[in-house]
Amino acid sequence: MYLRSKIANSIRLALVLGAGATVSVGAAYAQESKQDESADSEKKIERLQVTGSRIQRTDMEGALPVTVIDREAIELSGEMSAAELIRNTTFNTAGSARPRSGSSAQGVSSVDMRGLGAGRTLVLVDGRRLTMSPSTGSSQDLNSIPMGAVERIEILSDGASAVYGSDAIGGVINVITRRDFNGVELSLGKGSVSVPEDGGDRENGSLVFGSSSNTTSVLGGVSWNKREIIFERDFPWVVPGASISGNNWRPVKGVDDDGDFTFGGDNPVPNGCRDENFFESGNRCRYNFNATNAKEASTSNESLFAKVRHDFSDNWTLFANGSFAKTESFGRYAPAPDRNGTPSLITPVDSYNNPTNPNAWMYDPRNPNSVPYEWTGDQVEVEFRHRFAAMGNRDRTVNNENVDFLVGLEGRVGDYDVDFGARRVRNKSIELGFGYLAAKNAWDNVNNFNPGYCADGSFNPNACRFGYDIQSPSANPADVIAAGQVTTTRISEFNIDEVFASVGFDMFEMDGGVVQGFVGVESRDEYYNNQLDSQSEAGLVGGTAGSSSGGSRSVDAAYFEMLVPVTYDLELSLAGRFDDYSDYGSDFSPKVSVRYQPVQNVLLRASYGKGFRAPSLDILTKEKAYSADTVRDAATCEVLVGDADKTCQIDAYSIANPELESETSTQMALGVAYQPTEWLNLTADYYNIEIDNRIRSFSSDTLIRRERTGDPIPAGLGVTRNADGTIKEIIRGYANEGTLTSAGLDFNVRTRFDLGAMGRVTNNIQLSHVLEHKVDGGRNTVKDPGRPEQRLNINNVWSKGDYSFAWNINFIGTQYTSVYGRGDDGTFSSKMLCDEPAAGVDLVRCGNMGSYTTHDVQFNYTTPWDGKVTLGVQNVFEKLPKLAPLAGSQYADGSRDYNFSLYDTYGRVAYVRYTQRF
Repeated sequence: MYLRSKIANSIRLALVLGAGATVSVGAAYAQESKQDESADSEKKIERLQVTGSRIQRTDMEGALPVTVIDREAIELSGEMSAAELIRNTTFNTAGSARPRSGSSAQGVSSVDMRGLGAGRTLVLVDGRRLTMSPSTGSSQDLNSIPMGAVERIEILSDGASAVYGSDAIGGVINVITRRDFNGVELSLGKGSVSVPEDGGDRENGSLVFGSSSNTTSVLGGVSWNKREIIFERDFPWVVPGASISGNNWRPVKGVDDDGDFTFGGDNPVPNGCRDENFFESGNRCRYNFNATNAKEASTSNESLFAKVRHDFSDNWTLFANGSFAKTESFGRYAPAPDRNGTPSLITPVDSYNNPTNPNAWMYDPRNPNSVPYEWTGDQVEVEFRHRFAAMGNRDRTVNNENVDFLVGLEGRVGDYDVDFGARRVRNKSIELGFGYLAAKNAWDNVNNFNPGYCADGSFNPNACRFGYDIQSPSANPADVIAAGQVTTTRISEFNIDEVFASVGFDMFEMDGGVVQGFVGVESRDEYYNNQLDSQSEAGLVGGTAGSSSGGSRSVDAAYFEMLVPVTYDLELSLAGRFDDYSDYGSDFSPKVSVRYQPVQNVLLRASYGKGFRAPSLDILTKEKAYSADTVRDAATCEVLVGDADKTCQIDAYSIANPELESETSTQMALGVAYQPTEWLNLTADYYNIEIDNRIRSFSSDTLIRRERTGDPIPAGLGVTRNADGTIKEIIRGYANEGTLTSAGLDFNVRTRFDLGAMGRVTNNIQLSHVLEHKVDGGRNTVKDPGRPEQRLNINNVWSKGDYSFAWNINFIGTQYTSVYGRGDDGTFSSKMLCDEPAAGVDLVRCGNMGSYTTHDVQFNYTTPWDGKVTLGVQNVFEKLPKLAPLAGSQYADGSRDYNFSLYDTYGRVAYVRYTQRF
């Protein structure tokens, strides 16, 4: 079964190797073709294992669509981290999370194949699953992958639960680390961005060393990359933020039937808008949060890695892999806002800070900044909407340490290939927050403030004053500041202990060759803990959100695979896996795939399978948590910030759902590979994925959008509005929600031209085209805001001797800017960015966010002393994403005025890199 013609091997190459592999593989094929083809038209091919299968098979003869980004393509991309490299592939169709300031996962980068959600893409390192990030508990953090250790990245764009278990619905990304390396390689790089002028610069480097003998190989190294913080204020288009949590108050009118306070209109605190970043707007004192906010967190990643293989006999090999990765991120948010709208924090009538009290400090003539008392209503309790700027900015630092060690044996017992081992992962994050508000203490200081009135009626600010200086409320003494501040902590862990064993064997002979079999077992213990400090846990901290959660479970799995060569040209693969989870139940995932080669230069493939995704430990166990979510809602923002076109903060609560079940998927794929000539390879693949009982996250913005469009909202979640249409609160979280279907096409074209004395040119075109994305058989949401129809990468490389030049083109397709549907009352949203629809029309998509194309160039020179100089520019023409001009422009991302997951605003990124081999 090891004999294959060269043209057939090349077609299998087209199946397995996609974007970025043409350069390195094409050269090898060209050299081979120069040999005596009549004598060597058939040859023995070494077996190997590719992502998506456990069976070692002959070179490139798999039936699954696997794209390989090799080391040369990695360097030609200009990316300085594995996270950015993976996120920018065309399979990440709708973008994915990257480090953002102010987020509870501010240092995490993920990948989201097919736009199905990061939890439905499985990331492997050397075939073993990457642990979940402790910061999220439900997604894998690409930042923990050391760029210097990566040999290649294999992307399986087909479901693979039958092989790998949970999460492999949208696809599998397998990061293969370096193995056979001799010598020393040092690489140093530095880059700078053009937007903004200050911030965002980055650097990276690696040192790799390796040595091997006939029986032993050792490889190790260090890898690092850093990126500076980026502040909102430094972008040229940013306007001042206008938070109503500046220095305003409103009178308490009473209590409604639900026991909640009702209030009158907003009023500015008299003469209370004089400090830095506070400004008057209409009848309110607002705070410019954009003056201090950071848009993107700084990141720093440092890794150590080592791999050892030792053959202690002809049949047995000991292998061990170890890595230590440390990541750090720093983010900054504006000073904490706090609304004292709970019974214990309402400011009493007789407080010297109550603006309805004629004896309040702001009216005292002994105060040089006093104003006349002009309140005409009754003396009543009040609620403040205040920004505690005196406490300083809210700073958050997250440190993550990931230790991953694996040891095992592989060998041969009789006619059986045996592999077994054990792995231990310890992944821990420590988050520290500074400048957060000890809400009860802070409001006690506000409510109990005494400018200097003594019990006997005299006035002595030196002896009887409590709180800040009467001349300036921002001039707080040290003890008041200390009492109002709190340092928050969050310690999170996600640990894995696993053992595994497998056996590969030949079963029997058929006309097409030997039937191969593979069976294996795995047992994995997962432990997750997310513990907040006691003050945050008790809800006593203002300006932060989140809740503790944690749990553990065991997963036992057994799987099998068969490779059946029915005939010389027809191959059948059968696989299945049974997973048993200790906390919710079990799942079985079968799969069948077929490879058929009717003629030498054409290969057809197809697959059908089932998959699943287990509910993650964080969403099963988290406690209810408050969050001041930034949203875009015209009715609410008109009242809260005085402008329907701006963002505003509302009260939101996230809740757990311990009743979640696993979601299941049914997947089908069809593909063809065609090589009409030696210099041209073409592949086309169609996929169709249906996810039932899906696990769905509902953010505040998503729930608002669902409310607008009339799309379904799960029980227990939703938007509650006041009588005037403003948002009272939002309950958000996860739920099993119906069916999600997605379908699309992947195209790959690779060419190679030998120009003789002019060098060599290779081209690689990778296109992902989404045909369908529907929930419960509803409307097709392709081209909705944030869901482009196409992503395209075109890579062109010219090389001659010691010189090479690369030109990469990156394309993101068009989208609508807004989607509106009729509400329960039969009317559309009051804020429309498009014409009022005709009678009988229930949904409108309007506006156009044009396509987004960037160009990257890179020049390389290899020196006579085994050095390599690289100069490059990403986004040569400084293309920037379209910014959202209005609150109804739904392609914005919370408080960010563009889709933060899909685009960046770095402008032109210039970089230099030097690599030296010894």
